[in-house]
Amino acid sequence: MIFESHAHYDDEAFDGDREALFNELTQKGIGCVINVTAEYSHIDRSLALAKSHPFIYSSIGVHPSEIQELNEETFAIMRSKLKAEKVVAVGEIGLDYYWEKDPAKQEAQRFWFRRQLALAKEAELPVIIHSREAAEDTLEIMKEAAAQGIPGVIHCYSYSKEMAAEYLKMGYYLGIGGVVTYKNGRRLKETVEEAPLDRLLLETDCPYLAPEPHRGTRNSSLHLPLVIQEIARLKGLSETEVEEATAQNAKELFHV
Repeated sequence: MIFESHAHYDDEAFDGDREALFNELTQKGIGCVINVTAEYSHIDRSLALAKSHPFIYSSIGVHPSEIQELNEETFAIMRSKLKAEKVVAVGEIGLDYYWEKDPAKQEAQRFWFRRQLALAKEAELPVIIHSREAAEDTLEIMKEAAAQGIPGVIHCYSYSKEMAAEYLKMGYYLGIGGVVTYKNGRRLKETVEEAPLDRLLLETDCPYLAPEPHRGTRNSSLHLPLVIQEIARLKGLSETEVEEATAQNAKELFHV
């Protein structure tokens, strides 16, 4: 069974063929999917997908680039929705300084990042972390989270193998997707080579970041075998070993 730990099937990119694609996923061995919420306004869409499809689970969280949706009222509503059936994580949450250069808005990202981490602690749920061009600040905040015993995964890991070692030491998982197949994905390849297999999760971040040879097209969980193939090559393992280990890792983190 292939376990997809990070997809966005609530995205409009799938509006034309979502159900047909879901049928194909189940036929092609995708046994479990975490549909990850990025926008407050999409929470109910994600919950509906989980409710209507046995193999789909949902996370609830607001991406750092979407925090304008958050205030005390929406935050309270989000807290209540964490109690819904098949909610298995808080995410994706974190920091994104690639899109946001304003120091005041970066501070707002850090504020809501910490608030959502506190929500995960309260709900006893793992977190799904987004970090782009915010390596040091993310690491600092995640050290605080680790000290509180908040488990989770660093989604679409993109930093150095040395920083990966810091996250691994704290007990966090690394989300590995299509970028590992790219010719310019050398840093991620090095990270995968050195990281223990029991700390890796498979993900697509679909509809984004399709692996080679599909780069630039709409991604989906159907492409995960290409990610498995590359991880297996880098680590000198069989594809079956990678598939089984990453599925077990995801089951342990998300308790599904």
